[in-house]
Amino acid sequence: MSNNVKPLILGVSGASGLIYAVRALKFLLEAEYTIELVASKSSFMVWQSEQGTPMPSEPKAQEQFWRQQAGVELGGKLHCHPWADVGANIASGSFRTLGMIIMPCSMSTVAKLAGGLSSDLLERAADVQLKEGRKLIIVPRETPFSLIHLRNLVSLAEAGARIVPAIPAWYHHPQTVEDLVDFVVARSLDQLDIDCVPIKRWKGR
Repeated sequence: MSNNVKPLILGVSGASGLIYAVRALKFLLEAEYTIELVASKSSFMVWQSEQGTPMPSEPKAQEQFWRQQAGVELGGKLHCHPWADVGANIASGSFRTLGMIIMPCSMSTVAKLAGGLSSDLLERAADVQLKEGRKLIIVPRETPFSLIHLRNLVSLAEAGARIVPAIPAWYHHPQTVEDLVDFVVARSLDQLDIDCVPIKRWKGR
């Protein structure tokens, strides 16, 4: 069993590439982490568009849904929160966490966080990480970046967030889409000092 007592917050915003969240959840649950998950309102529409199936909104049903998507029926702990529940535990700085990763992160979410706005639970939880000096990892999934996008990302970096664009590498000779996704997931979790994704790391020539 894991000694990971403090939970990690996984935010899923309405950017394309929700497979990143699914793969991150798979490895974190298999490593026995406790995950507090919040999916934004727009992520429901994106999931429907990308997968052709609905994402349930009721927390217990959503927990089962995410476990099924990740292929991890047992292992770790998973708590899902409604996007509008700004009174949830993760909305308070007194609720201690390992940090938060937003994967994938839309440019709308980036803009709101950079402006200090908290219109839903995902944004409030991220704002809490910044104000408490905890780790906040942003995995933006957009291309190309406009000057507005870049300036907002700089603002978040200046505030203490780590920016890990969803850009895979090829030196590990990926063979599948999952190989490419898992590289980004691993590098994102590296920022939280979490090593639970079995990727081939660069060892020099």
